[in-house]
Amino acid sequence: MRTSRGLLLAAVAGHHTGRHASAAAPAHRFLPVRELQILAQPEPVRLKKLSAPDSGIVELTLERPEVKNAINWELMRRLRGAIGKIEADATAKVVLVASSVPGIFCAGADLKERRLMSSSQVQEYTNSLRSTFSYVEALPIPTIAVIEGAALGGGLELALSCDMCICGENATLGLPETGLAIIPGAGGTQRLPRIIGRSRAKELIFTGRRCDAAEAVMMGLANYCVPAGEAYNKALEVAREIIKKGPLGIKMAKKAIDQGMGVSDMGSALAVEGECYDQLLHTRDRLEGLAAFAEKRKPVYTGE
Repeated sequence: MRTSRGLLLAAVAGHHTGRHASAAAPAHRFLPVRELQILAQPEPVRLKKLSAPDSGIVELTLERPEVKNAINWELMRRLRGAIGKIEADATAKVVLVASSVPGIFCAGADLKERRLMSSSQVQEYTNSLRSTFSYVEALPIPTIAVIEGAALGGGLELALSCDMCICGENATLGLPETGLAIIPGAGGTQRLPRIIGRSRAKELIFTGRRCDAAEAVMMGLANYCVPAGEAYNKALEVAREIIKKGPLGIKMAKKAIDQGMGVSDMGSALAVEGECYDQLLHTRDRLEGLAAFAEKRKPVYTGE
């Protein structure tokens, strides 16, 4: 049986083949109506690099409003491609992961698509989603989830893979998978307890209970709760503070924290910190920071 992803790729392949048809016979004339509808869909993931004075800030926006940004194969593939572009961009310093859909961050997996999958296809989808979110987490630059409205299931798991989370007061966060007789399978059972603690994570996952933004901040799940509609502005404010700092220092700080948290004892964690610090000793940015301090001016960092 062909997966939904396979059907989509076949539709796109047919579209490109049709481009070589004669001018008298437009390519879309040879496509079934359903494939035309698929091809007419806007891109589900959009990348935008902000210009000066916000150079270095990249927006990654989910845009699948008809299904509340539910994650299907295509959105997942586009998300992974976007992360690859960010990773390859030496000018990127901070990523804002947001939604263009009012009142929704991401509703989780596309359950309509999943109903058509076999067990093996569900397994492939879940493994791919898990690795995609790990790809987000592994970005060497800071990532900030900007949540207005619902972030449920895979939507919350995407936010958990980010370094920070900023919520509008209308945000609702939860992992409802046990209500479907499954478990969070894209990192939720592992990242959530590492962020809010084992007991609280178990309560949220066992019950499927949703929490609001204020409780999320109290638990350490979110960094800020701001008035509804203001989450993006707050995230931009934080991002602007980050891009003022030495980009190599930011990358090494993230690496030291993430790798240090992954080892079992303090001695090993401090060794990770030492290795990251040593990598900054011979950089131009370090000397620029000292010179700017002595000359009472703002540093101009180049990432070298």
